[in-house]
Amino acid sequence: MEKEVKIWYDAEGDYLEVLFSDQPGYMTPTDHDAIMEMVDERGNILGFSIMALSKFLKQQPITAHLLAKAA
Repeated sequence: MEKEVKIWYDAEGDYLEVLFSDQPGYMTPTDHDAIMEMVDERGNILGFSIMALSKFLKQQPITAHLLAKAA
């Protein structure tokens, strides 16, 4: 089954956002200060964002544990 993923990068704000769904949701923190997850009202993961991405480009991989329920 094919799924669309939307990826935005704002170079001026140094902000990356990856969305797996267009459903309404809200951002919640993860165990990594620069990474937030987007979840729906049931806790399903809709996407994630990374703030100040460029400072992590030399530290690969960037790791965070997304705690919400899998969609």
